[in-house]
Amino acid sequence: MADGPMVVLSDESQRTSGEDARSMNLEAGRAVAETIRTTLGPRGMDKMLVDQGGNVVVTNDGVTLLEEMDVDHPAADMVVDVATTQEEEVGDGTTSAVILAGALLGNAEELLEQDIHPTSIVAGYRHAAETVTEVFEDIATEVDPDDTEVLEQVAGTAMTGKGAETAKDLLSSMVVSAVRAAVREDGTVDQDAVDVRQFYGASIDDSEFVDGILFDIEPVHQNMSRDLDDANVLVYEGDIEVSETEVGAEASVGDMGDLQGFVEREQSELADKVDAIVEAGADVVLADGGIDEYAAELLVENGITAFRRVDDDKRQRVAAATGAERVGDLKLLTADHLGHAGSVSERVIRDVTVRRQADHESTVVFGDLPEEGVGTILLRGGTEHVLDEVERAVVDSIGVVSAAIEDGYVLPGGGAPEIEASLALREEADSVEGREQLAVEAFAEAFEDGPRTLAENAGHDAIDALVDMTARHDAGDVNVGIDADTGELVEMFEDGVVEPLRVKTTAVNSAVDASTMILRIDDVISAGDLSVGGEDEDEGGAGGPPGGMGGMGGGMGGMM
Repeated sequence: MADGPMVVLSDESQRTSGEDARSMNLEAGRAVAETIRTTLGPRGMDKMLVDQGGNVVVTNDGVTLLEEMDVDHPAADMVVDVATTQEEEVGDGTTSAVILAGALLGNAEELLEQDIHPTSIVAGYRHAAETVTEVFEDIATEVDPDDTEVLEQVAGTAMTGKGAETAKDLLSSMVVSAVRAAVREDGTVDQDAVDVRQFYGASIDDSEFVDGILFDIEPVHQNMSRDLDDANVLVYEGDIEVSETEVGAEASVGDMGDLQGFVEREQSELADKVDAIVEAGADVVLADGGIDEYAAELLVENGITAFRRVDDDKRQRVAAATGAERVGDLKLLTADHLGHAGSVSERVIRDVTVRRQADHESTVVFGDLPEEGVGTILLRGGTEHVLDEVERAVVDSIGVVSAAIEDGYVLPGGGAPEIEASLALREEADSVEGREQLAVEAFAEAFEDGPRTLAENAGHDAIDALVDMTARHDAGDVNVGIDADTGELVEMFEDGVVEPLRVKTTAVNSAVDASTMILRIDDVISAGDLSVGGEDEDEGGAGGPPGGMGGMGGGMGGMM
């Protein structure tokens, strides 16, 4: 050991150090951004993802793409986290955030080739991010929660390019109505109070906002009422069946009298449970477990409508909306545990004829609820794939409208904030000392990548667009952006292209966090049994050091 270096890693461990590790990590991060780059903007292209089971997803939603893709590279996964964070924080801007992260990594690689130390690049990027945030806050426009027009523009901007354009005005109006109804007293939005449901078989134009809760589950008995007014609602965390000890017990029956007594004891147990429900005054029961046929008959006789095996989300949603307290023991049930709904009714969503036999799909609607802000966006569409994409667009819109209401500030879209920030960064770079100045300038250049991609995806000349936008912003037109349809420069607020301030600030912070973390890595050590590409070493070379792009490229190639 005195004649050579001490070995502390096992023979199976693999290690990549220094420039090699950094280069492979930067390449992996940029590859993620390049994969989804063409989806950006109202004219972005869609991607088709096919998994091993043959299931198909067609979308241009950034976070959906990255979640569905087989990304195995650890550095690439950090960039995927950018989209995940963006989605969780605000619901939109995932593609823009990832493209920015990719551009920051690409520019950082050029700086590294000029012998700029990673810590200098990281410091410059951090400084630039703070400057960008200040710029965004300076140019942001205040929006009031009652400003329906601007909020609908925010919703519509988030939907643009996601398959919902044909009914954008209708869907935007529905989203704003739903979100505004879910605003709490402290000004925050309870997004869980807004449910999104889909039924295919009609036009998107037939979508609507329903003031209440919908769930597609049939009453346990065909003779139970489908139309009730002023209903008391019981949310029961159990079943209305014979107890397990009774069902599992072995009974020795000597004659028919013994058999009859055994059956009567079971029926008596069920009758006691139903009596407890009746005495409490319940009109509707949502049970976690099953409901015995005999118990169902008793409930019908008492005019009670019951639903069995209702999942936890639905039970919780109904309990919160009706004011019911979830009960686990019917022996403790009182009228105080019950919630209230002004109406509980069945609504036929669509008629279906299968082999000349009429059938229908219906849903149960809990309406006229005491808790305000409970609503459901009911989406219609021709096919399941279309509806899935429209639902993703609507969910994104709910997030951005909520952010606009909670924060009270919006920005112009169309690349306007990015160009304004890029100009500010170039000016700021002159006041930064040392090599960090180069990092700030690199950040400014990376910020232009979004508007450039927006123009390219719309089929316009990206260089001309950037030059013209820069000139207009340099002249003081801070809200001017590119119209993706015409390629012309227009005032974004007048054109109705508006985004919440939080979309941009979160994207910047997430992209900077991911890129700087990757930049600071100079050593990658993997365990011997870690196969980054999910293949044997002799089958794809992916069993090598994490950073070998074989694993990631193979995964994406199989999905795209």
